[in-house]
Amino acid sequence: MRRYGRTLILVGFDERSESIPRNAETVTAAILRTIAEQLGDTRLLVGGFSMGGIVTRYALAKMEMRRMDHRVGVYLSFDSPHRGAWVPIGLQAFAHYTADVDDTYLRQISSQASQQMLWRYLDGLKGTPQESQLRTEFKEQLQQVGWWPRIPRLLGVSSGRGDGVGNGVRAGAKTMSCAGPLFDGTYFLAQSQGDPAEVAVLNGVLGGPHTITTSGFPELDGAPGGTLESFGIIGDALSDVGESVELAHRPVCFVPSVSAVAVRDLDQHEDLYVSIDELPPEESELDDFLLSSDNDPHALMTEKIGRWVLDRLPD
Repeated sequence: MRRYGRTLILVGFDERSESIPRNAETVTAAILRTIAEQLGDTRLLVGGFSMGGIVTRYALAKMEMRRMDHRVGVYLSFDSPHRGAWVPIGLQAFAHYTADVDDTYLRQISSQASQQMLWRYLDGLKGTPQESQLRTEFKEQLQQVGWWPRIPRLLGVSSGRGDGVGNGVRAGAKTMSCAGPLFDGTYFLAQSQGDPAEVAVLNGVLGGPHTITTSGFPELDGAPGGTLESFGIIGDALSDVGESVELAHRPVCFVPSVSAVAVRDLDQHEDLYVSIDELPPEESELDDFLLSSDNDPHALMTEKIGRWVLDRLPD
């Protein structure tokens, strides 16, 4: 950035899991301080990786609603879940299943920010996966401030492919299984379209077996998009405490391509796997966007992406 004559300002949060509107207040304060200390009149580029892109989207839109001059020429989101992010329902159920012993994972997926970002959330071992009330309320708050900022040019980057080709995780395939001594008989299956579709069986010293199912979901685990080692993270944690774990698929889709570039939605399988490359650009709510050549790890910075962003810095 310095070679381009630019100053990079990083914004951190005291608590990343705090609600998106609350953390947007920090972004607003950072923008106002930047404006106050800026030398020259170059417009700002403001954005963020993953949730950061949603936080800055809300902050800018709210500033405009309040008629505050944010001096932003370009907004950039990097693999941000504009249509929601995905954590497998089986893993969410496992977080509830193990919470009495270790609630670390449950606290992560149940935080305000996580519930506001997740496309579907499971509120208990015997619950029904659905949109969290916190996400519903946040979407309403976003509508109240205009949904998007209107002044800056809206740019987005996806870590996923744009040709509709998934990551190779076959629907219904076993992603992870345990053979004891703690969770013998526990296994997880990649999300399929069944009604119902079995996604996990939880068993072991904490009771069971508990069969976890979904109804009417598309094949999200294998969808085009930025990937996260959702099963790998849990599998490694279990291995560390002596569990015998077989991991067939460490990473699965986390932020679908259509979510990162604000095209259509995640509800329908056909939309989730649509070839974005063949769609009219106006189908996106963004002014311009870039998709990756492969389904890369979530928010992975590549030379191609870096050059694309630098070429679009505000004057």
